[in-house]
Amino acid sequence: MDIDLDRGARKDRLIGRGMKFRHLRILAELLETHQVSAAAARLNMTQPTASRLLAEAETIVGVPLYERHPRGIRFTIMGQTLAERARRLLRDLDQTDREISELDQGTRGTVNIGSVTGPALEIVLPVIRQARVTHPNIRVNVTVDLSDKLVTNLLAGDVDFYIGRLPADMDPRPFITHTIGEEPLSLVVRESHPLTRKANPTVEDCVGYDWILQPQGGLLRTTVESYLLGKGHSLPDRVLGTSSILLTLALIASSNGIGALARAAARFYADREGMGMGMGIVTLPLAEDMRVTPYSLIHSRDIKPTPAAQTLLTMIHERIDTLHREA
Repeated sequence: MDIDLDRGARKDRLIGRGMKFRHLRILAELLETHQVSAAAARLNMTQPTASRLLAEAETIVGVPLYERHPRGIRFTIMGQTLAERARRLLRDLDQTDREISELDQGTRGTVNIGSVTGPALEIVLPVIRQARVTHPNIRVNVTVDLSDKLVTNLLAGDVDFYIGRLPADMDPRPFITHTIGEEPLSLVVRESHPLTRKANPTVEDCVGYDWILQPQGGLLRTTVESYLLGKGHSLPDRVLGTSSILLTLALIASSNGIGALARAAARFYADREGMGMGMGIVTLPLAEDMRVTPYSLIHSRDIKPTPAAQTLLTMIHERIDTLHREA
């Protein structure tokens, strides 16, 4: 094992011997000008002051840093090395100052957002697209999941805020909630499904097919079942329960199964012309009054959002206001 006995003695040696930022600044400027008078003018100091700083820097380092010539200053190899490091250090400090300022102003940082499926597509996705243009130095991570998991993520600090619902058994006092609105649902099938060829399909026609819904007890499934029973319909006999949106879409596209999706999600996955996915599914013109209970924008009452998170929160509020005006 090699032990560097001199490491501690060398640490901060130049600072300990009196090296200051004024010395570094004159060295960095001389890389550009090679003239003491020009470097001094750039730094708003007199030429004698600049010359004194150069002499002090040479004494501190303990080796020749420059040679004087009729046309100005020529660095030695040691001087060139120190001057280049000085320029790099000063640039790094300037960059750090900009980053700290951007962090403070909310134009830089990382924001972790949670959302249930519908608002993720209707609210969060457009905000991310906007932020990529207006705030390119903000990094955004998005978790799409059920509200029960999102509130756990919020309490654990894994998301800064989420769009969804507070579970019924959750104490609402630790949270700030901004109600957005109800989430309409749509019944979705593949494009060549037999019901798409029926002139006037009914909800009762749907009950005879397989359904793909959330597992028993999930909010969306409970909403669908309550809607069917409330309208006097029977419940489907065969239901595949899954919380995976990917598996739900795959089953709808590859079978005669019927799925229930947030309307925003249904439009996004069916859309072929705009910004959607065009996944070969269509919405049935049925049960258009079926809605999940209102969802909200939710964040912790006790933890102040970071400046970057506040920037995204403001953009999300603006997006919500736009949707309300268009409704």
